[in-house]
Amino acid sequence: MAAILVAEADPRLSTMIRKGFRAEGLSTTIVADGLSGYSYARRGNFDLVVLDTRLPGLGGLEVLRRLRAEGCTLPAVLLTPCGRVGQTVAELDTSTEQFASVAPLRFGELLAAVRSHLRRRPAAEPAVLCYGGLTLDLRTRRAHVGDYSVDLSVRECDLAEASLRSPGQVLSRSHLLRQVWGSQEPESNVVDVYVRYLRRKLGSHWFVSSRGVGYRLQAASSHHRANTARRTNAVCVPRTGGRAGHTDQRRHRNTSGSGIAAITSDAPRGIGHRTR
Repeated sequence: MAAILVAEADPRLSTMIRKGFRAEGLSTTIVADGLSGYSYARRGNFDLVVLDTRLPGLGGLEVLRRLRAEGCTLPAVLLTPCGRVGQTVAELDTSTEQFASVAPLRFGELLAAVRSHLRRRPAAEPAVLCYGGLTLDLRTRRAHVGDYSVDLSVRECDLAEASLRSPGQVLSRSHLLRQVWGSQEPESNVVDVYVRYLRRKLGSHWFVSSRGVGYRLQAASSHHRANTARRTNAVCVPRTGGRAGHTDQRRHRNTSGSGIAAITSDAPRGIGHRTR
């Protein structure tokens, strides 16, 4: 999934862009001023930046000038008022950037410019991310831990991907809100809710809380993995006579001598898939 940074002060436009990009399978981070856009773009975690030329504090053109002066080659699409594209090109003194009109925003034009840049990327993104025994396949949204696999929802997969791209680093709730949900609502508890979902599916030890800040992805120790393996002999089997779609977790002893039989006890009911 391509990661797009959008620096747009108008909340109506930023919401429209975020929803449109997400519908196209693009991960979107929204910032509302030029200084934040400049700071985020320098980190190198994005495939493209969308800059409004009318940003407060530091305009989109100045942000791009600073980035290029530092040798940053991050592709950029500039949002500029209708009728001012020629003037913007002259001010920037370049013909390599792409532009999309704003006021009103023509989303199709913006998306075409973004797609054009993304097609030029020299190498494809890795489709599988791995860290400390946890593997995430971005194509299927399936995570593998030890001897079991589990399907993730779109948001769960995006949150796991963000964590796997920065393993061992504390990621703040505000950062995860922007990265995964494109939101800047500091009072939202959606990050905590989805971390709980992932803990249930992958194991509680993976996501370590940093009090008052956020979470970091931590690999399980060999001691923890050994204890987990000794505790685990459970498989998910259909509940006979129950409602469709529901499962009942029953314990079966592994007599094959092949190790862990199925999902660990940390995984929720009905989601484990035995890998072979």
